[in-house]
Amino acid sequence: MTLHHLVREPKIKKDKNSLLLLLHGYGSNEEDLFSFASELPEEYYIVSARAPYDMMYGSYAWYAINFDADENKFSDIGQAQQSRDLIATFIDELVANYAIDANDVTLIGFSQGCILSYAIAVSYPQKVQRIVAMSGYFNEEIAVDDFKKNNLSELKIFASHGSVDQVVPVDWARNSIPKLKELGIDIVYKEYPVGHGVAPQNFFDFKNWLQNR
Repeated sequence: MTLHHLVREPKIKKDKNSLLLLLHGYGSNEEDLFSFASELPEEYYIVSARAPYDMMYGSYAWYAINFDADENKFSDIGQAQQSRDLIATFIDELVANYAIDANDVTLIGFSQGCILSYAIAVSYPQKVQRIVAMSGYFNEEIAVDDFKKNNLSELKIFASHGSVDQVVPVDWARNSIPKLKELGIDIVYKEYPVGHGVAPQNFFDFKNWLQNR
């Protein structure tokens, strides 16, 4: 399959089960978000994917982030777009290889994984129904060129951010919300008094949001 991954099969098996696909952040790996798996609802397939770019010592990235002399960060948009399409293909492979309901796919992305989750969902709304978008922002450059033509009215998003995030400024997340609403997307946005991480209350809130869908 396209991406190395970990799988927790559903404890409650149906003909077709829902999928939670976990996408980790820059410099992390597939074990990171998978540590949540035991806490997530039992009826889901939970798959945690490893990003394709190896940064040494068990660290991976979905795309390069380069720092210039002025300490401005810029993202390798070409690599990000390749990862966007790799993940879209990977979703199709999961549906083909496991008893997964193609109409019940949720992406859970943190940081770089969150940025990609937004791009995948607006680019390929037929493949993704929901996103839990944590500590990231919506970067239109990573989406397909004509994404605004897509019908995004069925897409549901739970977005969250730490109000004192020192890695991805909270303003970037706040500025994403009106852009996503303009596309007709149903979005809930919450902030927590933490830095670049997932607060326990954040985890509890997105789990409730999932269970109420």
